[in-house]
This record gives sequence, structure tokens and C-alpha cells, in this order.
Amino acid sequence: MRPHAIWRDQIPNREKYGNVVWSIAYRPDGQQLVVAVGNRVLLYDANDGDLVHSLKGHRDSVYCVTYSKQGKRFASGGADHQVIIWTSKGEGILKYSHSDSIQFLAYNPVPARVLCISWTTDGLHLALGLFNGHVSIRDKFCAEKSKIIRSEPVWCLAWNPSPSRSESTEILTVGCWDQTLSFYKLSGQEAGPQHKLGYDPCSISFFSSGEYFALGGFDGRVQLWTRDGILLEDIVQMDSPVWSLAVHGLHKDRYAYRDKMTDVVLQHLVSDEKVRIRCKDHVKKIAVYRNRLVVQLPQKVLVYEVPGDDPLDMRYQPVDKVRITLDCSLLVATAQHFILCHEKQLQLYSSAGVMEREWRLDSLIRYIKVFGGVPGSEGILAGLKNGHIVKIFINSAFPITVIKQTSPVRCLDFSCDRKKLAIVNESATLMVYDLETQKLLYQEAGASSVAWNQEFPDMVAYSGNDTLCIKTGSFPPHPQKLHGFVVGFKGSKIFCLKSASMETVEIPQGPSLYRYLSVGNFSAAYEVACLGVTDGDWRQLALYALKEMVFDVARRAFIRIRDVWYLEEFSKRNWSKEDRALVAAYVLAYEGRFHEAAVHFGQAKEYGLATEMFTDLRRWDDAKKWADIHEKAVQNGEIDIPSKEQLSASENKEDNANLVPDGNTPGQIPKRGPSTTTGLMLKQAESSEEDGDLRAAADMYLQVGQKERAAALYTQIGALEPLIEIVRSCDRQNDQDEGIMLDAAACFIKHDHYMFAKEALTRAEDFENLISLHVKKSRWEEAFQLARSHPELAEEIYLPWGNWLISNDRYEEAYEAFEKAGRSDLSSDMLRQLTNLSAEQKLFKQAGMYS
Repeated sequence: MRPHAIWRDQIPNREKYGNVVWSIAYRPDGQQLVVAVGNRVLLYDANDGDLVHSLKGHRDSVYCVTYSKQGKRFASGGADHQVIIWTSKGEGILKYSHSDSIQFLAYNPVPARVLCISWTTDGLHLALGLFNGHVSIRDKFCAEKSKIIRSEPVWCLAWNPSPSRSESTEILTVGCWDQTLSFYKLSGQEAGPQHKLGYDPCSISFFSSGEYFALGGFDGRVQLWTRDGILLEDIVQMDSPVWSLAVHGLHKDRYAYRDKMTDVVLQHLVSDEKVRIRCKDHVKKIAVYRNRLVVQLPQKVLVYEVPGDDPLDMRYQPVDKVRITLDCSLLVATAQHFILCHEKQLQLYSSAGVMEREWRLDSLIRYIKVFGGVPGSEGILAGLKNGHIVKIFINSAFPITVIKQTSPVRCLDFSCDRKKLAIVNESATLMVYDLETQKLLYQEAGASSVAWNQEFPDMVAYSGNDTLCIKTGSFPPHPQKLHGFVVGFKGSKIFCLKSASMETVEIPQGPSLYRYLSVGNFSAAYEVACLGVTDGDWRQLALYALKEMVFDVARRAFIRIRDVWYLEEFSKRNWSKEDRALVAAYVLAYEGRFHEAAVHFGQAKEYGLATEMFTDLRRWDDAKKWADIHEKAVQNGEIDIPSKEQLSASENKEDNANLVPDGNTPGQIPKRGPSTTTGLMLKQAESSEEDGDLRAAADMYLQVGQKERAAALYTQIGALEPLIEIVRSCDRQNDQDEGIMLDAAACFIKHDHYMFAKEALTRAEDFENLISLHVKKSRWEEAFQLARSHPELAEEIYLPWGNWLISNDRYEEAYEAFEKAGRSDLSSDMLRQLTNLSAEQKLFKQAGMYS
């Protein structure tokens, strides 16, 4: 393609600003061209180049111009910091300034304020509802694919989240403030007839299935529509505009909610099992009571029950079907009836649909709760708008006012023992009353819902401001972060309603347990622990109870964690109040707090037990310290040493202080029994020997007089210096000492220590081995000196003496030595060898001398 010029215009050169063209812009239809030249904005007819307008308004050079996408306006900006909005006819309509020069301008492609947005389910297209009545459908790159034009602002629109198979494209539902509801395809084409509403629609919310949607209006009306634009019914009439939209029942651990408008889903909050009941009609109200479910449909009421008494059974079966059309704001169920609430009125119906009783109260009913009772005589609590709490028994025609307070009731609940009532009023204040005295026990701010623990009467949970608080007894509340509303509380499980889903939250009961322990209320602490605590918390409860000598609670707590040995030992003795320090010592030892346990043993004057405890732990310094204290106490007469008869009897009779667990593990209870420093050192030596520290063990054996064991260990490790000291202390007349000396001598010989070996053998008077030692070490002078004292050993010297002389070329002396040793054969052999050797070397004179 070869471009060619259609028209050309020579712009005159103006002083100061020149004729530089800084920017140009076409009108979207291509019929007009806007040019920024100098401090002017020029408008040309794009077809023939005629100058239509030369616009003044800027005081300095104009740098940029741009046209709106609709082609009705254009803007200019320049070095004078000004932006001017012009009409397509060249009329200035708006001027505003910036802090710096304007280099570039761009119009927002959306021509009006966006009021609502909705994405298609595949995320590829986006619909914008605008204040000027337009609906802009754009792709994910923000390019406009189609446009829908309405006459009034579009405040709500929504794509159907689940298109049907018959629909080839996405369907957009649009609510316009011309009081109409309309449906469009992705292309902008109408997909169905337009519906006149009679009110301004403010919000649209589809069900997850896409079959229904709720429509909220400015007059407070909420209607239910089908996906095809069929009005089903008015759901509720509110007092103010409904700008946002999003049926359930609850009894203890069973929760029921409506799903897909026609189904009821029951959820067991403990087992998390769910079952679905298909009612095949619009479900209006749901009520749950124990194993009973009541469902209100437009023209009938269905009743389901679970056969049997299994608390986890979820097999609901239909038992009654009542064809009746009812209008109510609340529905609750009992074992044999269901109750309708409408403003100030309560109506009691039997399962057959017969109205048996009616109550009219003084104010609007804001909250109803069935608190149980004998079937046919159940009780109901009703919270009224005037702040009164009314109790009604369904077999009585007379309501009873329980509590009177001034603020409207938002929520209430009974404690499981029916002695306390918790109320949350309109000012978000929790108030707890004693029903026997009708006195206010306490109140807490920032509550939106409340639930008593179904298993513990002094524990209540309340939520508000994304915080869950657990209040136990008169203690301060324990807060933690939680989104949603608490609607149930069982054991350690909180049932929390978040939007339309119910969640079960496990909460720790440890803080409540320790609060009761801090005030010594062990029975309440045990009940709290039964709600659900860790094994560590159970152990702490048991030990706290033992310290305070509450053995019943301690026994049950130890049974819970299957750790009963310790308590069984305590049960074998009848403890008195005087034994408190001793009991505390045992508990502290069980916990591993040994220094504190020793102090308590000392307070109980059981110093020997402290010694034994540290001995079993091999903490010898501490053991010696308490052994010294024990011996001083015995010497001062503070404690008595048992007689032989008493010791004999104690060996045949077990008491709890004489038994210890198997193994020397930290935390075990020490054995009872007297201990001395000597015995302690002996145990320490044995322990060191077991651990392989033989030198330390030998030293300690030596200190306590165990010379034989010490010498054996010194011999084993080759410790010669301490071993010779033991030898020097030995007595030759003692057979045991003689053995020590001989073994020591063997050790010295093994380690080639002649002097120590000589000393040991000399002290042991083992002259034969001593002679052998002298000979082995070539100590001939000492050997012959010993032989003069013991002639019978002389023969044992001359033979090795002769061999030594031969090796040193002293043949004549060797000959004499062999003769003295009685070994003429050896001397003859020696002379023969010398003669032959001399002859071979031709030393005939020497050979003649040896022959």
C-alpha cells in the first residue's frame, strides 16, 4: 500500500510560541481532527482540511490533546498547568489546574460511575453497571464486547453461576432503577421478557446451584425468583433498603440448614456426619429438637425422627405430614409438638396439625429457646423486645416472667443445671442472672451471642467483635480470636456459625483448670478436666491434689492417664495432716523437682530419704550433704535408729516408703532406709565402676577400706603408684593381703617396673619369684645375695647366670656356673663348640686349651 497526502495546511509561525505541532487526536468517528499548535487548539474537518475552530484558552504551549471514546468531548493540556475539557463543537465546559505541566492525557473508557460489577463463571468476561444506565460487557483485557443501554442507573447485576444445558451462553440478570428486572446474553441481546418490579432493585444474589436468586429492594423487600424470571414469593420485609443478601435450626449437637431451597441438610457437630433430606418443595422454616426434625413447606409441615436413643444416629425417617399453610417468623419443635411464633403470639400445634394452645405476650418476641423437660411438658424461654424474659411450659396457659430488664433481648441461654440465665441485649452486653435470687451476677460488654456449656454449669462462652471469650465461675474471661457467632458449647467444643456454615472449634480447658487449682477447688477442677484436657494437665491436677492430700481426686486423675502406681503406694498407708511435708516431698520428687523434694524431706526429718533420692540420681555431692545431716541428726537424738528387731520386721512387711519403681529414672520415689557416708561412698564407687570410671571407683573403694577391690581396679588400669601404696599397707600374715601383693607384683612385672615388683615380692616373701625377677632383669648381685640367704634357690640362678656369661664371652666363668648348676652336659657342649670354632679359625693354641 502506497500512502499519499489528502490535504495539507501550513500553520503560521506565531511569536513566542512558534508553529510546532505537539499533539493531534482524531474523533472516534474520524470526522474531526484536533491539533495542539503553540498555545492554540485547532479543529479541522478531517475530510477536506478546513479549519473549523482556533480555540484560545491556554496561556502557554499546548502539549497534548485527546478525544473521549464516545466522541462527545475532547481535552487539552499544556505548559500552563491547565486542563480544559471541550465539546466536539469547540465549546469549553471545564478548566482545572495541576501543579506541573501536562504532558499526556487519556480518557477513562467508562463514561459514568460504576455501581456494580459481576464476572462470568469462567472469568473471561466482566459486566459493569453504570450510573448513566449503561451496562458495559468487557473481556478480561478490558475491551468492550457489547453494551446494554437502560434509562436509569443500574445498581445491581449478576451472571448466573451455573448456566443450564439449554443456554448456549452466559445469562446476565440486570436490576435497573426504572424498577425493572431484565435478562441478557453475553452479546447484549435480551434473553427473556422484562419484569416490572414496583420498587428499585438494590442487590441480586444467586444460589450456588444457579436455580434461584434473591432480589433485595430499596423499600426493604426481599423476593425469591427462579433463574427464568418467575417470582416465587416475598421472603421478608425489612425496615430499610436491602443492599446485600446472603434457613437453619440448632439443638445441642445437631444442626440443620436449608440447601438448594428444597433440601434440608442435618449435620452432627460432634461426629461431623451429614445427611440430606429432599423435600422437593420450598423449605421455609426448620426446627430441631433432640432426635426430631420439623420442616415447614408452603402448604404442609413435615416431621422426621430418628428411631432409638443412639446420640450419634442420623437416620431420620418421616413420621408425620400435616397439610397446613402457616405464616410465622420463628418455628421451634418439642418432643410431641411444634410451636409457631408471629410477633407477640405463640401457637402450639400437635403433630397432627391441631392448635392446642395459644399465648399472647406483652411485647414482640425476639428470641425463643426450648430448654427441655418431660415430653408434652417442655419449657420455653422467650426473650422480648421490652427486655423481659418469659418462661412458658407448653402444658400451662400462663407465662411466667423470669427476669425484667430494659434493653431488647438479642440472645439468651440456660445453664445445664437451670440455675443461671445468660442474656445478650441490644446494646451488646452479656448479663448473667441467678434464677433463684433473680440477682445479676455479672455482666460483660462486647457480646453478640452466648451459649452455656452443656456439661458444666459454671462455664459460659460468648462472642463479639471477632473475639470468643470463655468465662468460668467468677474468674475473669479468657479471650481468643474467633470469627463468627457462638451458638453452642459442649465439653471442649464450640459450635460457631460463620455466614451459612457451622464450624466446630476445639478450645483448651487448661486455663479454667488451673484457675480452679489456684483457689484449691479440686472438685470443680476435676469436672473441668473431664471436659477435655491434655495428659499433662491431668497429671498436674493429680499432683496438686496429692500435695493437698485430696486423694480421691488424685486417684481419679491418675486413673484417667493410666498412671496409678504412685497412688497405689500412697493408698497403702493412712496419712495424717502431720505427713503433709512428706507427701509434698514425694510429689516433688515425682515431678523431678529434687532440691525442693529434699527440703521437704528435711522438714519431715526424713534425711535418709533425701540421701537415698540423690544416691539413686547419682548426685553424690547432694547425697553426701544430706548423709552428713542425717548422721548429725542421729548423733543429736533428733531421729531414732531402728533396732535389729524393727529392721527385721520391716524387711518382712512392705510399706509405701520401702518400694521404688524399677530403674533409676528421674522422678522416682526414693527408698526408705538409714545411710552412712561410708555406705554412700561405696555406692558411688560401684556407680563409677559401672560407668567405666575405674580410677575414681578404685579411689573410693580405697577410701572406704575396700583394698582388694581397689587393688583389682588399679591393676586393671595399670595405676602403679596407688597400687604400691596398697602393697605397703598390706600385712603378710593376712591371706587376703598376700593375694593383693602377689597380684600387684604380677602387675608391676607386666608393666616392667622392677623396683615396685621387687618390693611387692619381698613384702610377700615370695623369694622364688623374686629370684626369677632378678634373673630376668640380670640383677645378678641381688640374686646371689638372695641365694646366700636361701641356698635352696641357688640352682635356679647358676643356669641363667651361665647363659648370660656365655653371651658376654666369659667362658671360663660360664663353665664354672654350669658345673655349679649341675649341668655338666652344658659345660661339655660349650667346650666342644669352642674347640671346633677355634680349629676352624686355625687358632690351634686356643683349641688345645679348650680340648
